Amino acid sequence: MLMASLVVLHLLAALVWVGGMFFAHTALRPTAASVLQPPERLTLISGVFGRFFIWVKGAILVLFISGFGLIHFLGNFGKLGWYVHTMLLIAVVMTVIFAYIYGGPFRMLKSAVAAKDWPTGGLALAKIRPLIFTNLILGLITVAIGAGGRYL
Repeated sequence: MLMASLVVLHLLAALVWVGGMFFAHTALRPTAASVLQPPERLTLISGVFGRFFIWVKGAILVLFISGFGLIHFLGNFGKLGWYVHTMLLIAVVMTVIFAYIYGGPFRMLKSAVAAKDWPTGGLALAKIRPLIFTNLILGLITVAIGAGGRYL
């Protein structure tokens, strides 16, 4: 029962993080860019990311705890397939990218919005966008590896 719970928590946390990035990149940003002026767009996106990033931090915590819990139940790293090692490596890279976004460009975006400095906010968002896209691609690859890794 505990192992099943860890798997479910792991999958839900991945779904929150990757699904949120998919929504932000493919729906929120393009729509906001087409219908809102910079002050409204940057304020909206800063607020959405502020709320979403709380969930991302929780998802990262759940992913690492549940992932290492699953590794513990399955034996150890030596008994696991290449796909588990690959998922862990990608998770570390994604976490580093998120930490950079959160501590750098997102902080700059929040400060710019608070100061109504729209050009600086636009520059911050321009830095965030490709990093979220990179994490989205890495997340989708990780989901594919998790779903099919043992069969590859």
